[in-house]
Amino acid sequence: MAVFYDEIPDKFLDWLARQQMFWVATAALQGHVNVSPKATPDCFHVLNKNQVWYEDLTGSGIETVSHMREPGNGRITILFHAFEGAPRILRMWGTGTVHEFGTPEYDALIPPEKRKAGSRAAIVIDVHKVATSCGFGVPQYQFLAHRSQLERFCDNLEQHDRASDAASDIEKKSKGIKAWWAAENTTSFDGLPALLSAHETVITPKNTYDRNAPRPKAQNGAKAGQVAQPQTQSGSGKIFDVKLLAAFSLGVMVTAAYVRVAGLRAP
Repeated sequence: MAVFYDEIPDKFLDWLARQQMFWVATAALQGHVNVSPKATPDCFHVLNKNQVWYEDLTGSGIETVSHMREPGNGRITILFHAFEGAPRILRMWGTGTVHEFGTPEYDALIPPEKRKAGSRAAIVIDVHKVATSCGFGVPQYQFLAHRSQLERFCDNLEQHDRASDAASDIEKKSKGIKAWWAAENTTSFDGLPALLSAHETVITPKNTYDRNAPRPKAQNGAKAGQVAQPQTQSGSGKIFDVKLLAAFSLGVMVTAAYVRVAGLRAP
């Protein structure tokens, strides 16, 4: 049964901090509904019981930002659900505000020493309703690792920006992330305005991406892009296997004893 709240209860804060991903749903007033997965470490933050924000990374689309900026719109829903442990779904309904890279509001939330590669905006959400529900229909999954491809791709672009800012190299600037924003992120799928200033700022993008850090690899021989199978069973799965083996062994022993007794009684 769903339970509704007018603010984020304290009892869910630790659980929210442990989740590895969440979903964002928005819609144009006269256009498409959009749902986006978000799954980078330390991306979602709770400011207080009625306000949260997340770091919005670069992508080929920019629907959420455009819907936040559409006059009379700004509606947004955040969805979390448990992949492991006790089942739970948690939704937050609210209205969002966009703070682009290069603005004072963005810098206050995401200083350069904490900025992820490709970060283009901070989405601040004023939450007016929270709900939890059972989550019984959500399957269990084992978390393996966060993918590094997006931040690596964005860091490659940002290297061109850093090089062009240092040497006034127009060719490198044309290959940078600001050029990508200008080409791909200034309007939405429905033609709504999206980024307004990030692609024109004179601020050089810096980030925390470590190019020398170990990169997650596919497991069990899976090729890139395939779903890797977990290498270990959950605790409940192991217990079930032990019980099944014990029951099978007991059945074999009972059958053997019966055959032995029956053979002794035979004329």
